Amino acid sequence: MKQPRARIAGYVAGKTLQKGVSPKFVKEVAAYLLSEHRVDELASLMRDVQADWAESGYVEVAAYSAHPLNAVAKKDITRQVKTLYPRARSIVITEKRDPGVIGGVRIGLPDRQFDLTVESKLRTFKQLAIAGKD
Repeated sequence: MKQPRARIAGYVAGKTLQKGVSPKFVKEVAAYLLSEHRVDELASLMRDVQADWAESGYVEVAAYSAHPLNAVAKKDITRQVKTLYPRARSIVITEKRDPGVIGGVRIGLPDRQFDLTVESKLRTFKQLAIAGKD
């Protein structure tokens, strides 16, 4: 019987929050997904796991920027995340380089994305300017 993805995510989240992520456990989950022909669900499964972690107070943030984030930027991100997840006890920011980001940062959370890049702000400004002309 095929297990619901949410149930698998709950199991993975619970196990990793208790014992951490071990190479052995990663292989076990990968083997299960392969044997059940569910490898294509991996991205969705990981989002579900991250959402379960967030419910338990552990929030993982992906921060995409062209350059390394300074301490002030990390503090701002942490402050914003705490407003979205008041029960967060641990916030981990994983920096990811994206040369396409001219300036600013794009933030990925378990259940939403925030685009705080210069490109996004210019796009919004352009849309408002066009709307104002009508």
